[in-house]
Amino acid sequence: MPELPQKKVPIRQCVGCRERRPKRELVRVVRSPEGEVSLDLRGKANGRGAYICRNPECLKKALRSRALERAFEAAVPGEVAQALLQEMESADGA
Repeated sequence: MPELPQKKVPIRQCVGCRERRPKRELVRVVRSPEGEVSLDLRGKANGRGAYICRNPECLKKALRSRALERAFEAAVPGEVAQALLQEMESADGA
């Protein structure tokens, strides 16, 4: 019997550490059409997305290097960055 072709695994690059990983291993950060920035744990939210490792250190690195701001072509306010960090840390423990 012929072997079925394997399904292609989507690969995305973390904006913090710049490593390429399967999409399922990363968390999507999204800027909604209204301009709101948030974590998209399901990966289905509407808007412009950037991917980041599930490691809070990668998020810190991405914020320090302004990689998220470049990806979204918009400023990420400090309180939003802090909320993203808290959300990621709480999701990591859950």
